[in-house]
Amino acid sequence: MPGLKISIGNREFEVACDPGEEEFLTAAAALLDEQAQVFAEQLGRMPESRLLLMSGLMLADKINESQERVRELEAELAEVKAKDSAAPEMPEDLLSELQSLAERAEALADKTSA
Repeated sequence: MPGLKISIGNREFEVACDPGEEEFLTAAAALLDEQAQVFAEQLGRMPESRLLLMSGLMLADKINESQERVRELEAELAEVKAKDSAAPEMPEDLLSELQSLAERAEALADKTSA
């Protein structure tokens, strides 16, 4: 397993990952570090476990917000699809006119076939 050094909140960590996962791990560590930097700047020095906990909680909150927004957008999309797939409502006067035309066409067809 490859070893990888990551920096979170100005602290170095050595972590192991499966081959090919280095890029993912580096990107994930960068997200966690971004949150840790906010806490480090606001609160100063704090125990590493607390820094990691607070950073992880902030990321979890952002994930929850993102998931909620995805659910909202999926619901909106479903509504749009349902409206698009539903047959459009025809105005009553147009429906009446079409029915009248159909009756006249049937009458003409009956006359020509007789």
